[in-house]
Amino acid sequence: MAVVVGFLILAFGVWGIGDIFRGFGVFTVAKVGKSEISTEQFRVRYNEQLQQFGRQIGRPVTPDQARAFGLEQQVLGQMIAFAALDERARQLRLGISDAEVAKRITEDPAFRGFNGQFDHNVFLQRIRDIGYTEQRFVFEQRQTTVRRQIAEAIGARLTPPKAVAEALDHFRDEERSVDYVTLDAGKAGDVPVPAPEQLAAYFEERKVAFRAPEYRKVQLITVSQQEVAGTIEVGEDEAKRVYQDRLKLYSTPDRRQVVQISFPNAEDAKLASERIAGGLAFDDLAKEPGFADRVIDLGTVSKTDIIDPTVANTAFDLAEGAVSGPVTGRFGTVILRVQKIEPGATKSFAEVEAELKRDIAADRAKAEVNKIRDKVDEEFGGGARLEEIAQKLNMKLRTIEAVDRSGRTPESEQVADLPTGADVINSAFNSEIGNENDPLQLTGGGYVWYDVANITPSRERKLDEVKDRVEARFREDEIVKRLNAKTTEIVDKLKLGTSLADVAAADGLKVDTKWGLKRQGTEILPARVIAQVFRTAKDAVGSAEGQNATERVIFRVTDIKVPTFDANSATVKGITDQLKGAYNEELLGQYVTRLENDLGTSINQAAVAQAVGRTPSQNQNQSGF
Repeated sequence: MAVVVGFLILAFGVWGIGDIFRGFGVFTVAKVGKSEISTEQFRVRYNEQLQQFGRQIGRPVTPDQARAFGLEQQVLGQMIAFAALDERARQLRLGISDAEVAKRITEDPAFRGFNGQFDHNVFLQRIRDIGYTEQRFVFEQRQTTVRRQIAEAIGARLTPPKAVAEALDHFRDEERSVDYVTLDAGKAGDVPVPAPEQLAAYFEERKVAFRAPEYRKVQLITVSQQEVAGTIEVGEDEAKRVYQDRLKLYSTPDRRQVVQISFPNAEDAKLASERIAGGLAFDDLAKEPGFADRVIDLGTVSKTDIIDPTVANTAFDLAEGAVSGPVTGRFGTVILRVQKIEPGATKSFAEVEAELKRDIAADRAKAEVNKIRDKVDEEFGGGARLEEIAQKLNMKLRTIEAVDRSGRTPESEQVADLPTGADVINSAFNSEIGNENDPLQLTGGGYVWYDVANITPSRERKLDEVKDRVEARFREDEIVKRLNAKTTEIVDKLKLGTSLADVAAADGLKVDTKWGLKRQGTEILPARVIAQVFRTAKDAVGSAEGQNATERVIFRVTDIKVPTFDANSATVKGITDQLKGAYNEELLGQYVTRLENDLGTSINQAAVAQAVGRTPSQNQNQSGF
């Protein structure tokens, strides 16, 4: 799906889908040149994006949250940008043929069936999953491909500045070495148990930190595609039929290393062939003056890798080591030699039987899961609650009696075995008792339906309920104070010229040394320490929190190595490609903005408010369109 749906993502936008801009004269939210975006078009697109956003983060998104995220502005801005590009495409008379659109769709791997070929039923299922009809999807491919032609032309010749690539390369691969010591809780000394009045005062000041959180009783029905597939038995005969349909996928073609000598005309080729037939070795001919620059090693290739069919047929008719006679192809006359043959192979049914059965079961499971969803939706439509649906459809209902936002029970235990890939807890805390919630999608296929059955509000706890936790927090805070004071003392000594070795010896600490530290990918020291090391000059001293709040690392930077910039290295080329993408995105954004200005763009804020269900008095910042 990534190939085709990827066409729908433009560099300047958020995830989105182009639309059919028509309906002049109807109530509009925006107008770009001669194109109007109707209130209904915007409402449909906004709701699609709202649902898509919810699926991405694993929980429903409320209208207020969507406004906070700026979804309204993003959708409107994107639709205006698409309209501007479509106007420009019409001015340039850009288009794409029906055959090309069909070719792009039918060649997408996401739409292939068991035989590896385009499957119309698979295609329909995939596009339905993202809310498309076939007509709309085909239309979108045409529109998006044309827009992409413009987008790619804008930055086709853009080359990022070398200085920026060099700076990023240095930032990424700069290395530092440090000597350091570590202070842990043991260096804080004995922390006495606080007196009752001291503990009470400490608790009163931090009572909010020890509140009992809000708990919710949550009911779940989970239908996993993987679990459903595990219940499906696939017979050997069916697997064999699919094996035959997919045989090409399990076959590796013959490959041959082919070397050719090209000739300016057929007469020269014939003379050379006669010399080889008379005993001259092919390699010796290739070394003769006038022939060396005509020798081409095609490499080890399959028959379809050779562009010229005549040359391909001849090469794959030769035995290993054999030399052909003159071969007149599309690009001239050549003599071929097959240096080596790698025979093709086909995996047997036995080798792929288990994989085939899993694939067949998985495909059936998709259809079965969709049937289950339809049944559940039908029950919801009739007003049934989740518990009633579970009983009627004989589905397993799981009840989590009490869970907080962090996924813990009142006993501070993490709720185990939650559905993978679905943020059930956050979703439940964004719902209310009695709400009918959209199902959450599972990683790997499937759904989770959830219901909030009860809410226990947050409350203040008494000291007796959390005395152990308060004492532990008191002790930790005292350790942190002592470690901070000790860290300051050591750093001051180092800055005055005392060596790290002498300071370590005086306090019973061990000096460690690390070389080749980088900003990223270095796990031998905590990330906070690494960040501070790269903010510190050579020979200077610094400190940072270690693995946790009760650990401090004190260090001296002993060496800094800046990498030599190599513009041809794979790393720099990767950086340059990333920069080019970023610059193209920025340039395209500027181009679209200019288009919108040149074409003339107007926005009806009242219509926008109407489309998203808010009152015009709920003002939005509409800048940036």
